[in-house]
Amino acid sequence: MRTTIVYVHVKEEYITSFIEATRLNHENSVSESGNLRFDILQSPEDFSRFVLYEAYQSDSDAIEHKKTAHYLKWRDTVADWMASPREGVSYNGLFPRTDCF
Repeated sequence: MRTTIVYVHVKEEYITSFIEATRLNHENSVSESGNLRFDILQSPEDFSRFVLYEAYQSDSDAIEHKKTAHYLKWRDTVADWMASPREGVSYNGLFPRTDCF
């Protein structure tokens, strides 16, 4: 399993728009064949800070996600709304195990 945790800091005036654009990306991403999870989290202390938790069955599934029309639209739509560049950190998922199904 390939997971990516993406840290996002959005300019305050774009928080509502970012949430809507990210919701649309989420709804399409969870329909991808290799997607296991696609969670969108917002900090309760700082509403301009978000975490996207993405889990895919394989590296290739995660790579394919970045080629989808919905991801590319999201990426281009939200680019100017960032207070700082988003940071994605990849991890190997250990549990739950996905290789035993």
